Amino acid sequence: MRKIILFSVLFTVCSVNGFSQKESKKGALQSFHGRAIVSYNVENLFDTIDDKDVIDEEFLPDGKLKWNSGRYHVKLDHLVEAITMNLPENPIVIGLVEIENKGVLMDLKKTGRLAKTGYEIAHKDSPDARGIDCGLLYDKSAFKLLKMETLKVAIDSIPDFKTRDILYVKGQLEGGKIIHLFVNHWPSRRGGEGESEIRRIQAATVARAKVEQILKADPKANIVLMGDFNDHPDNTSIQKVLKAKSVTDANADLVDLFEDDHKAGKGTHNYKGEWGVLDHFIVSKALYNGTGGIALSPNDGKIVYEEKLLFTGKDGSKKPSTTYGGPNYYGGYSDHLPIQLILK
Repeated sequence: MRKIILFSVLFTVCSVNGFSQKESKKGALQSFHGRAIVSYNVENLFDTIDDKDVIDEEFLPDGKLKWNSGRYHVKLDHLVEAITMNLPENPIVIGLVEIENKGVLMDLKKTGRLAKTGYEIAHKDSPDARGIDCGLLYDKSAFKLLKMETLKVAIDSIPDFKTRDILYVKGQLEGGKIIHLFVNHWPSRRGGEGESEIRRIQAATVARAKVEQILKADPKANIVLMGDFNDHPDNTSIQKVLKAKSVTDANADLVDLFEDDHKAGKGTHNYKGEWGVLDHFIVSKALYNGTGGIALSPNDGKIVYEEKLLFTGKDGSKKPSTTYGGPNYYGGYSDHLPIQLILK
């Protein structure tokens, strides 16, 4: 593959949430070929410090769940193991869902083998009542942050509605190639799938508006939407509002890489014994086809369905090995499975 060497300008100013950030010349970005983008709902990665502005009382040493520093560090070790599972090289980008704050991202990037990679953080606190946010770790030697923006999900008819912002990051890879990343954690199905659907439809509307803005400026844009959408590939929010279609749909500008997994009864999450795809990689058709200078590996996206990340019941059924089950501490990984996407 012919490589184009990119030299960064001595002082490049990029916009991050309205602030200027200066980057000094450090030579060309390293290759992204064969590197993974990983997305993971990490199941309540809270620190042990009381934050008066959010509802985190359960996750304190004297709280209901007896969350302490020992359990916290076990959790960090387990998450690093899951994030890097079967990967010969650390991910170039890690999209994380259900984190409490920037502090837990700082701790995570210094844990285990992740500490060997120079990760930087893209994050901003969300208005979610529990203080749950989306965040992104990126390898600064191979990914240059150009812009970070948070997309607010609000519903006029529900004035007191608060949920996670969608985190949008625009970055540059080797050879000057641009990639647009969205980390999503759409509103849950609490209260019932039908009753709560309006909330996920609104999240899809917000994400779709940003996608259309990007595609209008560059029809061949490389776009990756990742995270926990709390809906399946065949739900209204995904298919009709976000307009993420099957990879075989010739007219689609976004394709859901896990639609076939969902149809086959596979998933990233198990609810009452049924697997379903709630965590997605949804990419632009240009990225899927490789017309924007970045392509995907032949296997597209992958759900990391490995025994070590699973709990096997007495009846032989399997589900993700969770940290908690109700108030009971199990010391597992997460109630979701990580997903991987390999670039080339």
